[in-house]
Amino acid sequence: MQSNPQQQIPNSQFLIPYCLHLADTTLILSHRNSEWCGHGPILEQDIALTNIALDLLGQARNFYQYAATLMGESFDEDKLAYLRNPDEFKNHLIVEQPNGDWAVTILRQFYFSCHQYYYYNELKNSSDEQLGAIATKALKEVTYHLRWSSEWVIRLGDGTQESNNKMQNAVEVLKDYVEELFVMSNEETELLQQNISIDLSKIKPLWQQKVYEVFAEATMQFSYSTQPKIGGKQGKHSQHLIDLLADMQVLQRTYPNSVW
Repeated sequence: MQSNPQQQIPNSQFLIPYCLHLADTTLILSHRNSEWCGHGPILEQDIALTNIALDLLGQARNFYQYAATLMGESFDEDKLAYLRNPDEFKNHLIVEQPNGDWAVTILRQFYFSCHQYYYYNELKNSSDEQLGAIATKALKEVTYHLRWSSEWVIRLGDGTQESNNKMQNAVEVLKDYVEELFVMSNEETELLQQNISIDLSKIKPLWQQKVYEVFAEATMQFSYSTQPKIGGKQGKHSQHLIDLLADMQVLQRTYPNSVW
């Protein structure tokens, strides 16, 4: 997937932060999921979630590589992932939240995969060929992520009273972070005029319909937040991201420019 720098340079002031948002969000969720490696409830699902983490990491790499080509030769994917400070990250707040129990992790993945599925289905038609190619390549992975997480939401929600209670608790834990998935940044609004980004209001009803369908089968109730938390795209994050990055970046910051 090769970009055309001459085509993209005029949009770089908006396109770079947009690419970083997409990269950061998938990278941080990838890291959160990787924390379950060796700790999943059963071996098969431990491996499944680890593979989802790897898929998300691959998506992050593609977006970082594209951002780096727009930023110049002094940047690369490693510098963008490992040498930026927390207030420079533009990920959604939901992905930096602690894993909690298995129910919270599953519901977070379901919310995000559902959003990403409809998002990439629109992004694949972007007038920016590079973004369209990344989204097209990732859609098979995301389709699996959505199916896997949906099945787990239903399995736990429609399981025992205890598992249903845990899933309803997960709804409460995450409810403040859902609305941000559909808040447009200034960069997205500018790029939308050129059919590069997508209209988040267009995918919100699709997301809601899918969530309600799965919740109905899982005998669960969706909960709305009266005070949603937003600001991740503008670099306003919680202590959770600071702690996560301290762990994720420690090797590169301790031994700069290390290579395998």
